[in-house]
Amino acid sequence: MEEENDTRKVNNSFLRDHNYATEADIISTVEFNSTGELLATGDKGGRVVVFQREQESKTQPQRRGEYNVYSTFQSHEPEFDYLKSLEIEEKINKIKWLPQQNAAYFLLSTNDKTVKLWKISERDKRPEGYNLKDEDGRIRDPATITSLRVPVLQPMDLMVEATARRVFSNAHTYHINSISVNSDLQTFISTDDLRVNLWNLEITDRSFSILISSCFPSTGSPSQLFSFLCDKTRRLLVSINFEEPEDPSTRSFFSEIISSISDVKFSHNGRYLMTRDYLTVKVWDLQMENKPLETYQVHDYLRGKLCSLYENDCIFDKFECVWNGSDSVIMTGSYNNFFRMFDRNTKRDVTLEASRENSKPRAILKPRKVCVGGKRRKDEISVDSLDFSKKILHTTWHPHENIIAVAATNNLYIFQDKVN
Repeated sequence: MEEENDTRKVNNSFLRDHNYATEADIISTVEFNSTGELLATGDKGGRVVVFQREQESKTQPQRRGEYNVYSTFQSHEPEFDYLKSLEIEEKINKIKWLPQQNAAYFLLSTNDKTVKLWKISERDKRPEGYNLKDEDGRIRDPATITSLRVPVLQPMDLMVEATARRVFSNAHTYHINSISVNSDLQTFISTDDLRVNLWNLEITDRSFSILISSCFPSTGSPSQLFSFLCDKTRRLLVSINFEEPEDPSTRSFFSEIISSISDVKFSHNGRYLMTRDYLTVKVWDLQMENKPLETYQVHDYLRGKLCSLYENDCIFDKFECVWNGSDSVIMTGSYNNFFRMFDRNTKRDVTLEASRENSKPRAILKPRKVCVGGKRRKDEISVDSLDFSKKILHTTWHPHENIIAVAATNNLYIFQDKVN
């Protein structure tokens, strides 16, 4: 995390030509599986691309950690709700992996209205010697069948198949913005702005609504964070209210907008809760509700540009935040393809950039700095020169290693610590 000697190295990247990139190519979610061997991305075109980590080779040990395309499939298609005269986009809002229990992989993907369970499996053998079909799959004339054959499995080129196993739909009035898999591996929840639905992975035609809420804090402050827990057996609803008192002297027209929470993540050890609003990342102790334990300024230099950010709608961008595997470092995105890391132990932070210029394999990322006013140094960029069309909204961290994946519009960048 030291800015003077940052050792983060680019591992590889998947770049699409800007001249041919369309709105459908923009990456809308990115997620490692529980082992970190697979990485999935979803885009606005409803596609899911799964990358698999390269296995370590004695002849090329430096290739360990590189990710190559493993499977690509169309998860969602555009739909139209005739009852409400509403178009339903195919955009993938979230992807969540299920822990692997056999040779196949399973993941959940969702757009605004429908969650799907996908099975991804490999096939490297094909059966031959059917009795009722010929080798091309055509039905044989029964009169030509004079003997019985025992079908055999013959080797074939490896084929990766993605199959939709379940479709969970018609349960949300508003747009689904999050899904989460339970530790029992049998249930998951899907949430919109007002409702949380609990699903069983084996039942698609009904769900259990565990929360319907349409309340506003009496203070009018959206900086409050509500965590609701439901005990299904006792039918108890517990509300824990995390709130940071607002300073009246700093209140402005934009206060409610910039304090609205765009992402929430539990720490791996279950003790902390991390929230991201427009300008900051906050860490809350679950045993201390009255104020955040830590507050990190992501891009405080934008505080003086809120008017222009409101006019171009950037102020409504929803940035995500992630923990590293040990909960010691926090990562979140910013503009100009910048992303920020905060070391909770040393309190040091660093700004890095995901761009085509530094996407060469084994290239070392150099820390970036933003100049607010006065003289600008050679290695600094002026706040007035930031490109607000380039934004890092979606990031993910390998569950066990210092490998990160960063989605920059229609490009995916994968970085890892320097390998000696």
